[in-house]
Parts: sequence; C-alpha cells; structure tokens
Amino acid sequence: MVATTALPTRRRARFHSLEISQVRKLTDDAIEVSFVVPPEFAGEYSYDPGQYIAIRTDLGGENLRRSYSICQAPVEGTLKVAIKRDLGGLFSTWAVENLRAGMQLDVMSPEGKFTSQLVQKTAAHYVAIAAGSGITPVIALIESALSASPQNRFSLVYSNKTAMDTMFVDELADLKDRYPVQLALYHVLTRERRSSELLSGRLDAGKFRDILGKLIFPTDVDEWFICGPFDLVQLCRDTLADLGVDVSAIRYELFTTDRPDRPQGQTGRPIDVVPGGDVHTITFRLDGTTATVTSPVHSNESVLNAALRVRSDVPFACAGGVCGTCRAVVTEGTVEMVENYALEPEELARGYVLTCQAIPTSECVSVNYDS
Repeated sequence: MVATTALPTRRRARFHSLEISQVRKLTDDAIEVSFVVPPEFAGEYSYDPGQYIAIRTDLGGENLRRSYSICQAPVEGTLKVAIKRDLGGLFSTWAVENLRAGMQLDVMSPEGKFTSQLVQKTAAHYVAIAAGSGITPVIALIESALSASPQNRFSLVYSNKTAMDTMFVDELADLKDRYPVQLALYHVLTRERRSSELLSGRLDAGKFRDILGKLIFPTDVDEWFICGPFDLVQLCRDTLADLGVDVSAIRYELFTTDRPDRPQGQTGRPIDVVPGGDVHTITFRLDGTTATVTSPVHSNESVLNAALRVRSDVPFACAGGVCGTCRAVVTEGTVEMVENYALEPEELARGYVLTCQAIPTSECVSVNYDS
C-alpha cells in the first residue's frame, strides 16, 4: 500500500543521463571523464568541493553503480571525475577501455560530506593526506581553498607507488606554480627512492609521525582531509587522535573498505517468502510518499534491499556502508547495522542509519529518507 502526503524534502540523489564531452588519459590505468550538465539540470548538479557522484550502467546484464569524486572546483555546466582501473574491477576496467566523448551515462546528482566546514574562516591552514585515486576530491579542495583567500594555505601529503602511477601530477604542478607560497606538496613514493628518505617508502605510522614532526605541525592546522585505502585512513585518524587533534577537525573519505572479509550491503538480492513465516514490517518515507513492505525474518534482509523491491528509485550508490547516500532516520523500531564507515557519532545519535547495512531487529521498522 502506498499513500502520498505533503512533506518538505531535502535535495536527494537523482540520476539523469549526461553526455561525455571529453575523456583524457591520466596514467596507463586512469582517465578523467568530463560530463556536460544541461542548463535545466544546473541546480541539481551544483556541488561543494570534495563531493562525489555515482555512475550507473548495465554491463553484461548486471546493473552497476560506482562512486567517483568530482576532481575540479565548482564550474557550472560541467562535471569532471577520475576513474582508475581496479584489479578485477568490472566497471572501472570497462570505463578505462571504452568510454569516449559523445557517449551517455546515468549520473547521480552530487552527494557527500568530504567538504570544508570552515566557511567563514580566513587565513586557514588545510592539510590533506591522499593515496592513489584518493587525490580526486583533494584537487577540488585545494583549488577552492587557495582561490578563496590569499591567506589560506594547503599542505598535501600524496602517496603513490611510482611517479608514473601519480594521478594529476601536472595539475598539482600547475597549482604549485599558481600558489608557490600557499601550497606545499609532499610526494611520497613507496616503490621509488627519492632524495629525501622521509618521502620514500610506505606511509606507515612511523613515517606519518615523522612527517608531522618535521614537515607539518598539527598545532598549526585548522582542518584535515584524509582519502585513500581503509588502512591508511584509519592509521592517519588514529595517529592524529593520539596527538590530540580534535576529531571535529578531521574529514575522511573511503571509496571502498578494501576488506573482502566484511559483508557488503544488499541490492537486488532475491528473497524467499515462506507462507505463514515470521516477518518484519518495514515502512519507509521517500519524497513525501510512504510505502510498506514485509521482509521474512529468516532472510536477514537489509532495509535497502526490501525497499528496492517496491520502489526502484530508493537512493543508494556504493551499498557497502561507505558513501552514506542511502542514509535515513529510524522513526520506529530498531535495526542493527552490519558496518558503518559513513555516519558520524552525532548522526547516529540523531537516529540516522545506513539502510544498505541496516537489518531489522523489531517486528515493525519505519525509516525516513526525507529527513
């Protein structure tokens, strides 16, 4: 049963078909893809530096969604993302080998909280720690912060295997030329020896502490951005916490957990219904409309999977507990989240959950995607 009611809604993720205007090679395994945003969609695709989009397509009969950070400061009428080939990655391999100008893809409106909170502050010092494709949102953050005020500073610690693997190396050099005093670049290469021992080898806890003691001083930093593999992000967060950095000053972004032993969220999982069996009743509100679906208790079905069985436009992107696109507020009942890499403690306190990871634990559960 579906009923419609009037309810104020926040802008949420929606897909539109956008045309590719350019595909530019960054490395042997990475490309930059530019999309044209038509004037009628300009409002939906406005974004803050550090946000991401999701791309949706069908490959081999499978509907795939992948999230990619926007790699430019806000420019009306265009979006740019970088796609790096992942080992065994179905979509990324296809994209790097096949995407061309003139093609169209379904692109989600921008989402994400990997953005600066220092809206009114001037003379701020920002620091980013990035590895590999983790540079993509950082490029936009650097350009936006430095162009906003000549008193702002940005320090980047960027880890890659080799110089040839480094994405946006020319763009970073150009930014350094434009902002020679404001921007400090520290390239760390894990498989190439550099003249500085500090910038050679794996960026582990010891090296990170050395960098913080010799190149960047935590007491001089207003805001931190960390983007890369799960282990690196966790290492940096733990180290900064040990050094007394306030958690409210740290932003982090994960594309994946890099942990194959952890369960992924459910999307499109078939559910076996046993007549007369125990069920959870799940009610969800989306765009002012309420829908209800029953889920067999034995299935351990996520709220997202159940919702998608009756509405295909329920928002989600990664389905791995990373991006936060599928978040909703629990208004009735209880759920248990299998994983959470996206919600902050204050959001959890307000009742938010990641529906891709939320398993009902009460007979009735209600969630609100519009909150």
